[in-house]
Amino acid sequence: MRKTCLTIILAAGEGTRMKSATPKVLHEVAGLPMVVHVLNAANQAGGDKSVVVVGAGADNVASKINNWNNEVSIVIQNERLGTAHAVLAADEWLRQSFDDVLILYGDVPLIQAKTLHNMRHELQNGADLVVLGFEAANPTGYGRLIVDDGQLVAIREHKDASDDEKTISLCNSGIMGFNGSIASELIRAIENNNSQNEYYLTDAVSIARSKGLKVVATTVAEEDVQGVNNRVQLAEVEAVWQQRKRKEMMLNGVSMPAPETVQFAHDTEIGRDTIVEPNVVFASGVSVAENATIRAFSHLEGAEIGEGCIVGPYARLRPGTSMLHGSKVGNFCEVKKATIGIGSKVNHLSYIGDTIIGTKANIGAGTITCNYDGINKHQTKIGNNAFIGSNSSLVAPVEIGDNAIVAAGSVVTKDVPQDALGISRGKQINKDHLAGKIRLRNEAKKNAG
Repeated sequence: MRKTCLTIILAAGEGTRMKSATPKVLHEVAGLPMVVHVLNAANQAGGDKSVVVVGAGADNVASKINNWNNEVSIVIQNERLGTAHAVLAADEWLRQSFDDVLILYGDVPLIQAKTLHNMRHELQNGADLVVLGFEAANPTGYGRLIVDDGQLVAIREHKDASDDEKTISLCNSGIMGFNGSIASELIRAIENNNSQNEYYLTDAVSIARSKGLKVVATTVAEEDVQGVNNRVQLAEVEAVWQQRKRKEMMLNGVSMPAPETVQFAHDTEIGRDTIVEPNVVFASGVSVAENATIRAFSHLEGAEIGEGCIVGPYARLRPGTSMLHGSKVGNFCEVKKATIGIGSKVNHLSYIGDTIIGTKANIGAGTITCNYDGINKHQTKIGNNAFIGSNSSLVAPVEIGDNAIVAAGSVVTKDVPQDALGISRGKQINKDHLAGKIRLRNEAKKNAG
């Protein structure tokens, strides 16, 4: 029989050391708020219900979470009286008939679904309480997990630990799993008999043992439970996430000659046999098909890249860009809300915005689609096999027909029909011998100045 799971995520901390007006758990890793990373891990671990505990006034946290998934419940911890007190803000859910209850933290974004699966496995094998620990490179300051004969005996805070206990490197991450049938009872039994007058979730261990319940510890790599309290730690977590993603991409068939220079977003998708050159940034919403090439120093966001396409170097693809099979956007080009048709090329130094380009069209260097009149955006359409000469400006709304040619240097304000040549530029006039006179005049001004 399938076991049900409730996840409670504690996200009430202000994180003042972040030096930010943004709540700590909304700071992003790979373009996604930390708390949403945790919610995703809970979902992937088979969670049936997620509840996020936020502090009073954290409306922006609730709004962000609801935009991601409006089935997540938000509860408010009006007073911050410790971790157990925060969990009890969700007691309405604790009292329901979930088999497993996981307590996670919104500022621990590297937690993985497989770790939560392991914790649930311990619960399903008879544990009443599971504490997630890690072997710390430097355990100073962490609570130690005291294990005896396979069971967790106690969590000893560093300040209370004996000299022998301080040599223990197995430390408490704060993440716990409870047998759902006793979770509410155990947590409500916790008292605030400490110098801070707070209710500590770690006290659940001694309470469970006093009731003869089975308490165990399971372990995970230290980086998986790294918390974020300041911008330095945020950057460290980002670095770990990026390293994992690069490895995953390469193992799935993506080539990266300098992977340490490539930045991915949480939702980047890349097909096999694609090459990503150095110093490429993938912002949110990018998918790349197979056999594409993303050349160095390109920035992609909200773009769909088809099979066999070439991007860059030094290209910028903005949201709404769609490159179809075998198309190319070359160096120092910017594309926004545009479709580049099959086999079409935008090779150099061009801006293409609000545009539909057909198949096998060629867009010459320095071409601009003038899509904005200061108030509204307008669309340009360029037909199949059209040729746009260099340094042309296409003033939208305008349409260039199939097989049409726009002469270099044209400012096109009217449609160019199929198979036609469009020319729109001033007549050239040459003034013999005038260049020398202009130079002499300009040199005189410079010397006089």
